[in-house]
Amino acid sequence: MNGLRQFAALCAFAALWICGDAGAASVRAWLDRSNMQLGETVTLNVEVSGDNSAAQPDLSALAADFDLLGTQSSTSLNIVNGQTSAKLLWAVGLSPKRDGTLTIPPLNVAGQQTPALTLSVQAATGGGSAGGDVYVETSVEPRAPYVQQQIRLSVKLFYAVNLLDGNLAEPQGDGLLVRKLGQDSNYTANVGGRSYHVVERRYALFPEKSGALTLPAVVFRGHAVQGNNSMDIFFNRGREIGARSAPVAFDVRPRPAASGDDTWLPARSLTLSASGIDASSTVRAGEPLTLTLRMQAQGLGFEQLPELKLPALDGVDIYPDKSNTQNRDDGEWLFGQRERKFAIVPNRSGPLTLPAISVAWWDTAHDRAAIATVPALTLDVQPGAISAASANAPAAAAPNPSAQSAAPPSGEEAIAIAPSADVAGLWRGIALAAIVLWLATLGVLVFAWRRRRQRVANAPPETASAGESRRAFREACARGDLAAVSRELLAWAQQSRPELRNLGEVAQCVSDPAQRDAIGELERSRYGGAVTADLAAILQRVFRNGPVFAPPASGSTASALPELYPFRT
Repeated sequence: MNGLRQFAALCAFAALWICGDAGAASVRAWLDRSNMQLGETVTLNVEVSGDNSAAQPDLSALAADFDLLGTQSSTSLNIVNGQTSAKLLWAVGLSPKRDGTLTIPPLNVAGQQTPALTLSVQAATGGGSAGGDVYVETSVEPRAPYVQQQIRLSVKLFYAVNLLDGNLAEPQGDGLLVRKLGQDSNYTANVGGRSYHVVERRYALFPEKSGALTLPAVVFRGHAVQGNNSMDIFFNRGREIGARSAPVAFDVRPRPAASGDDTWLPARSLTLSASGIDASSTVRAGEPLTLTLRMQAQGLGFEQLPELKLPALDGVDIYPDKSNTQNRDDGEWLFGQRERKFAIVPNRSGPLTLPAISVAWWDTAHDRAAIATVPALTLDVQPGAISAASANAPAAAAPNPSAQSAAPPSGEEAIAIAPSADVAGLWRGIALAAIVLWLATLGVLVFAWRRRRQRVANAPPETASAGESRRAFREACARGDLAAVSRELLAWAQQSRPELRNLGEVAQCVSDPAQRDAIGELERSRYGGAVTADLAAILQRVFRNGPVFAPPASGSTASALPELYPFRT
């Protein structure tokens, strides 16, 4: 009991700790670029998530190496699935005071410290056309790459005029594959005592052949406002301006002999990993396991990476899935990735060894051969459920030697088995007879249902109404209400002769003289003032079985419509 209480207290403490930690604000800081020239500006971003009321960080520690150009702040609030998250961002413009490697010290924000950041500042290069209104500058690294190795290219457009429009061409060259990285960067720079706006774009270049290659000049063309005439924006395209960078030459080295004969993979880093199966995995024969292989390379696209494969293994069926591939970049490097899943089904018990998987690549950061390896893995495959049942079956069904000695010969065994076949045939016959009887019963029910529908369809529709009229007529007679008697008698007669319109027509159509006389007495009592004793009783007696109508004459056709010309002779 004491142990249970301690465990409950520990769980409660952990829940409180997790909730308290989830509510704490998180802080991060980053620079919009890590390399720059002296005279340019860089932006330091400080973000606080989870607390939009944090105070602005103290930036006084930056004054030793930077000129502070101003601070902007923004707040964002997001609501996703009912969860609210707030972010507070400060953007600080910095201008380095010297070249070299400068450090952004940790800053205290919302009770936490940001990590230290490093900025590489090169000395200013103000030669060439740096003093003009607009110029284009490129920088590449390395200048002597291996074939298919990533070259980092930076293209910077400097302009000190008000641009109306412009187009900075994409770099391209024979034997070079070009990929754009990230988004454009915009900042200001001071070159030769003049302030410039700068647009910087970064690219990844991949030389497709060895030898001397040249990246042609990158060209900019556009229009700028003439002098201070701001009306150019509305009435003309301004003056035409243009600039071009200097061509860049490369000496592309071929693949070194020490790289071997495998796929050529010149990368800054390359990793190979496996997941889904480890030494603690429970493995049974006939049950699949899922192994996931993943390869990622810095400085290569996924198109350059080889397909992930597993070698054929004895006693194992392998079913590979389709590869998942992607490329991403961080603004400077291209990262290619391949991922593939394999379903591994051992078909027997015992030890199973998955061999080591190796990929040879070339480490361009250290200019040497390297190998990425997933180590071998040995698994103990247990018998599957079916195999275990089969293994136990002989022991449970092992015949007794004495019983074997008393067993009849093979001929008698055949005779003993024969009745089981007869029994099976008997059951099949019973089942067939049951199906036939069921079908016959169904046919009889359908026939009876159809006969009933036919009788209902052929029955005169007045049957139910005639019964009601008979009952209403008798009740009116019992009350002595002659008006009701007349009304109900006419309704009763109309059940058989719908064309009758009054009691006079009913009297002409009935064949019983007593009924005809009773209708006459009823008419005289109602409209002539003559009173006949016990008239209601007489009517009830003579119409006990309903009005008796004479059958229509043969060959005559009664019409429900009156004659069109009744007085025509």
